[in-house]
Amino acid sequence: MTDTANEPDEETLAFAAKVFAAAREGDVETLGPLLDAGLPADLSNDKGDTLLMLASYHGHEALTERLLKAGADPAIANDRGQTPLAGAAFKGETAIARLLLDHGAPVEDGGPGGKPPLTMAAMFDRVEILDLLIERGADPAKPGPDGSTALGAARAMGAEKAAAFLEAKLG
Repeated sequence: MTDTANEPDEETLAFAAKVFAAAREGDVETLGPLLDAGLPADLSNDKGDTLLMLASYHGHEALTERLLKAGADPAIANDRGQTPLAGAAFKGETAIARLLLDHGAPVEDGGPGGKPPLTMAAMFDRVEILDLLIERGADPAKPGPDGSTALGAARAMGAEKAAAFLEAKLG
């Protein structure tokens, strides 16, 4: 016998779909009042993506800031070990990376098993974000969980500007 007492009904599922779509779309007008009414700022979907992860990954600076002000934790990784800061580094979202760092995102943590933000920025030739992360304390010589360095990742991906930047930093 299957216990369906704890399974969400159709209305709840539709509401959740609306909330996560609003995060992906940067819809502050929809999410702001919901957050004010008690919607958990760290609500996550079935993949472990929080509202903050979705907003920051999709480049929505205003919603990222609103979620952070509502208490969203910038250190929460999704089920793949990715943090919002690593996602912002991957996407090249410097303003969002700065916001996340200003609100306590760990500069070197990619999450359990995830790549550190510095490595993500290096892989995708995001020199401006590399500079920001190093300025905020990321160590360009520190290997990630898999033993690779940001410089090694930049070289492996053919990210020439990032590799040159990191070589200069490492002296």
